[in-house]
Amino acid sequence: MPDDLPPAPSAAPPAPPPFLPFALPDIGDEEIAAVVDCLRSGWVTTGPRTRQFEHAFATYLGGGVDAISVNSATAGLHLALEALGIGPGDEVIVPTMTFTATAEVVRYLGAHPVLVDADPDTLNLSLAAVEAAIGPRTRAIIPVHYAGLACDMDGVLALAAAYRLKVVEDAAHAFPTLYKGRLVGTLASDATVFSFYANKTMTTGEGGMVVTRDPGVAARVRLMRIHGISQDAFDRYTSRTPAWFYDVVAAGFKYNLTDLASAIGIEQLRKIDRFRLRREQLAQAYKRGLHGLPLRLPPAPGNGSSHAWHLYVVRLQAGARLGRDELIARLSERGIGTSVHFIPLHRHPFWRDSCRLVPEQFPVAEASYARMLSLPLYTRMSDADLQRVTGNLRELLT
Repeated sequence: MPDDLPPAPSAAPPAPPPFLPFALPDIGDEEIAAVVDCLRSGWVTTGPRTRQFEHAFATYLGGGVDAISVNSATAGLHLALEALGIGPGDEVIVPTMTFTATAEVVRYLGAHPVLVDADPDTLNLSLAAVEAAIGPRTRAIIPVHYAGLACDMDGVLALAAAYRLKVVEDAAHAFPTLYKGRLVGTLASDATVFSFYANKTMTTGEGGMVVTRDPGVAARVRLMRIHGISQDAFDRYTSRTPAWFYDVVAAGFKYNLTDLASAIGIEQLRKIDRFRLRREQLAQAYKRGLHGLPLRLPPAPGNGSSHAWHLYVVRLQAGARLGRDELIARLSERGIGTSVHFIPLHRHPFWRDSCRLVPEQFPVAEASYARMLSLPLYTRMSDADLQRVTGNLRELLT
């Protein structure tokens, strides 16, 4: 063989696996067709599809509730508190282990959020911490159903009754979640607020729903979501008689949900039981696949309750060979997306400084935050995707 021949090319390295995101919405042809039909209908803002969505959502929950759609769960929390009369100088108890929206809506009304620590098992709010935080200005409690597991609502409602407090459930993670055999949204709280953000158990892109049994709260939320106007545009513009006149009876907000979003929501709601079953299957597969690793896994529901599995949050145990931040970085290098839920509110500069908070007030949230990460969990994940996550965790942690 001649000496001047080039060497044979070496085999190309294998292509890295595609990036596995932390979350993806599950949008099908049905949602796409519904949006196209809505666009062709000529009615794209709040109208007939929004009413249909509200009715379907209330029907799914059952129990004689009223459902009022809004353009975000944040808007829903704001409207629910406003309808309950929360105002300047009032205090509202909020868990530190939540997204900032739960607390910021209290500030919208000139009231003061009082942050409390988490339960060490569920990471829902601690009932003992709630009772210790109740003072003469306390008017309401906002329990957050963390990751999709319901709070101890019997305990929350008992405290509310004893101290004459209002209860607004932040159920952004919790559709559909059972608490002792009853769906969250049908319990004895004053209002419940759901989220349809892109990474939630069902989505409208942006959107939310306020659910209540109180007709006064429902009427106030419905009024205030569209500028405090006495008659909404759908009623006025679909009337056969001139209906141009309306009254502004309050300084309301612009929080209505569009028919475009509602068209998506109607189709997503039809799939929610299938979505719930798939999330449950994935959560059980994680439990099997992560067995024996130095991880504290999420608690299972009991006593007739269920978990929506919006999030799958694990906590590194003492002695794990990698810290939380390094583990997140190593998984990212291997093409696996994760997140952290949540950076506790007391750690954020605004809440820390404006509420004069120190980490020592929140020992459970502090210890949990340092070791927690949320693994990918969404209905479009395949079994192979999940095995890729568990396999890489096993390699990195053992």
